Amino acid sequence: MSGSQCCENPPTLSSSCGAGSVIEFGGLKTYVTGPDDSKFAILLVSDVFGYEAPNLRKLADKVAASGFYVLVPDFFYGDPYVPDNADKPISVWRESHGTDKGFEDAKPVIAALKSKGISAIGAAGFCWGAKVVVELAKSDHIQAAVLLHPSRVTVDDIKEVKAPIAVLGAEIDKMSPPELLKQFEEVLSKKPEVNGYVKIFPGVAHGWTVRYKVDDETAVKCAEEAHQNMLDWFIEYIK
Repeated sequence: MSGSQCCENPPTLSSSCGAGSVIEFGGLKTYVTGPDDSKFAILLVSDVFGYEAPNLRKLADKVAASGFYVLVPDFFYGDPYVPDNADKPISVWRESHGTDKGFEDAKPVIAALKSKGISAIGAAGFCWGAKVVVELAKSDHIQAAVLLHPSRVTVDDIKEVKAPIAVLGAEIDKMSPPELLKQFEEVLSKKPEVNGYVKIFPGVAHGWTVRYKVDDETAVKCAEEAHQNMLDWFIEYIK
């Protein structure tokens, strides 16, 4: 996640946005939305701006409307990345918010879902969160995965994936350029035991699914297409 692209178009965070509520779940403050008695859960793992991003919570509510119990945990413990904080550039921020820690923190959340009676779990990761989700997809932690404009996900990661996986990428993306996404596609084509696909969205940049401007009709339309692809994947595999 070197370079500035992962940090462009930061959202205005709001603890009060969304139709759901914030509770403690699996040891983390978590935005939850959707039917509490659902047997199917979707975990959304944020980008570096964290779980209070309004577009992300809006997406969680949209997924919940299809009958899923949706969780957006605060993997950053109240310390999301702040672009104009000169004392903590992204390189310093990452030292205390590594994706390896995010992966470990996700395990108690998943355990709590299972103890709640959830029978199938999907997970979607955005930028930073995609690396967490691809780690979860390497074992039986989750039953389906979606990576959206992933960061730091490698070809070797994709080789180890066991859960059905969709990768939604941007044409204009230094973090995961189309050349890398095509390598992911090639790996998945040689893994008949794992259903998966890669889709590269033309004309959009890294972060487009959650950092779009709500008054930009074209940006909203591109984001909503990706949201629908993600939702369709979960509807197919989380059941």
